[in-house]
Amino acid sequence: MLDHVSFTVSDVTRAKAFYDDALAPLGITAVWSVSAEETGTQAYHGFGSEGRPYFWIGGGKAATGGAHVAFTARDCATVDAFYEAAMAAGGRDNGAPGLRPHYHPDYYGAFVLDPDGHNIEAVCHGRP
Repeated sequence: MLDHVSFTVSDVTRAKAFYDDALAPLGITAVWSVSAEETGTQAYHGFGSEGRPYFWIGGGKAATGGAHVAFTARDCATVDAFYEAAMAAGGRDNGAPGLRPHYHPDYYGAFVLDPDGHNIEAVCHGRP
């Protein structure tokens, strides 16, 4: 089980705006922010639910992409809503919503690249 995932983004303000919009359909919101003044280095934003941040982004050196994070969706319609919200927020397509039977017969996911090229996924494990 993961406690949290984090990575550096090239523009923390732009990335926070992207994730605010893209994660809203999944019920994931910014629940904790730490300023550069508090850390002594960079600002960080923690996203999660029920007051618990488990996905963090932080400012810093330009990210090169390559990170992958999969968020659990309650159903396939939520996967679709995530994909549409992420694309509208400036994401780039990396795999439209659909079944991925090469993972398992009921794996339904969607993939987008965030503004820094990180591969972000929403997935449910049930048929549409």
